[in-house]
Amino acid sequence: MKYKILRLLKKREGFISGESISKEFGVTRAAIWKSINSLKEDGYKIESITNKGYRLLSSPDILTCEEIGEYLNTRFIGNNIYYYDSIDSTNKMAKDIAFEKGEGVVIVSEEQLEGRGRLGRTWVSPKKKGIYFSIVLKPQLPPTKIAKLTLIGAAAVNLAFKEIGIESQIKWPNDIVINGKKVCGILTEMNSELNMINYVIIGIGINVNLKENEIPEDIKHKATSLKIESKGEIDRKRLFATILNKFEELYIPFNDDGDIVKTIEICRNNSAVIGKEILLVNGSTKSLGKALDINEAGELIVEFEDGKIESIFSGEISIRGLEGYI
Repeated sequence: MKYKILRLLKKREGFISGESISKEFGVTRAAIWKSINSLKEDGYKIESITNKGYRLLSSPDILTCEEIGEYLNTRFIGNNIYYYDSIDSTNKMAKDIAFEKGEGVVIVSEEQLEGRGRLGRTWVSPKKKGIYFSIVLKPQLPPTKIAKLTLIGAAAVNLAFKEIGIESQIKWPNDIVINGKKVCGILTEMNSELNMINYVIIGIGINVNLKENEIPEDIKHKATSLKIESKGEIDRKRLFATILNKFEELYIPFNDDGDIVKTIEICRNNSAVIGKEILLVNGSTKSLGKALDINEAGELIVEFEDGKIESIFSGEISIRGLEGYI
């Protein structure tokens, strides 16, 4: 009920009487008062004046469906959002509910206590300073094609940053960097049986409004935030919705027939590694080479020091001889 009342308050610029709300939803004044107080506890500033009613003064900086709704224009991605103030890991929660929920469900939290990235690395997730979310997907495609989803996530984030005026680069296959420092990481996890996919979870963590003193000292040389790089506060709600919009735009053709042409174009044009010397780390093996291109399958084309050219499906990339994250 409180969210129905919230939507009504958002539509009105001025006051709306308790009587009008009561008639609209067929509830008592006591139920309205209870809902208003609950909204206030959530951080909404609502003015109450006798004989005039209620007026919404401001909304909190939270990533609920009610708050991002005005920016969201997807068909199914984000139509069902599970919002948490604090959680251990959005990917973990997404996996817990993936079998019983439909495609496009999103888990988002203001804080992660056990956030992690690829290779089990810790992802620092301070409260209300970033955007930490996971999407449940159920593509009708062979498991061998699922690695491409990471590139779709990277391309969607890159496009969303552009829409709010921030240029970034994609460090193949799963990181977004600005000025050589990481601002976003993507973790894709799959559950499958033989040639059938049960579900895929794509988790995205973004450093949004962290100040320089909020970046841990041991990673300051390779991590940054959108606020640090843009010199201004970022509207998290608009950015979150925009990423979901862009992700669905790129995901639909992929799910229909495996098409990632637009995604590859975005990853090529905004690559942080193409044309540069790199150190390719794959398990305990390290090799030096030069990144030449990203092929139509989403693989990185690398020319090694001995002149051999190979397509790299996955790996941990670092750029040789340069300071910073890449």
